[in-house]
Amino acid sequence: MTTARHTIHQTSVIAALLDGVYDGETTVGSLRRRGDFGIGTFEGLDGELILLDDTCYRIRDDGTATVAADGEGVPYAVVTRFEPHLSFEITGRHTRAEVTALIDEKLGSANYMYAVRVDGVYERMTVRAVHVQQQPYRPLVQATAEQKVTEFTDVSGTVVGFRTPAFEEGLSVPGYHAHVLLDERRSGGHVLDHVMLHGRVQVCVGTDLHLELPRTPEFAQANLDPEDLREQVDQAES
Repeated sequence: MTTARHTIHQTSVIAALLDGVYDGETTVGSLRRRGDFGIGTFEGLDGELILLDDTCYRIRDDGTATVAADGEGVPYAVVTRFEPHLSFEITGRHTRAEVTALIDEKLGSANYMYAVRVDGVYERMTVRAVHVQQQPYRPLVQATAEQKVTEFTDVSGTVVGFRTPAFEEGLSVPGYHAHVLLDERRSGGHVLDHVMLHGRVQVCVGTDLHLELPRTPEFAQANLDPEDLREQVDQAES
């Protein structure tokens, strides 16, 4: 697999979201100038963000997907210009854990950043989306405690995600973090679990990280190094 230089662009850090920093300087238009593939969230946690094939989608807590305008604010996102360095087919029934294990086998190293696209058919897809938050913002683990979970059955769609090295804890979500667009990009959410029937995996290897930090009072005063950082990430992502 190639290790040619390839840049991942990131807006803010996951530790800031954990501390309730839900406003940012970046916009959807800025993300689209930097990549055509990625995930994140919108200002005030107003929907799950998916950037796919240069179109940005917002998925609200009812599971519906709509195209987001370039002027929409983004407090956190990870994007790249997707260039598949590795691709392979998955056949037969597989759980999400089995799919990620197959991907890990193909990668050969856990020390790079990977953008992962999976186009598949699913027996079941379980997703979540967080309800929009109002100021003063609560920490992420409190916001996600009221998340709405939706289960789709017999659907097809595209999983958009990243596999992040463990040493980036605090910057991003260690391991796999993924969103999904389903059924002609009309629905989806943040992936919690799934059962795949078959699909195609494409992986883009990231060797360089461009990190943009918000120049806001909220970010400047945020606690980005809590003692229970990993526990908060696990709780917010599950």
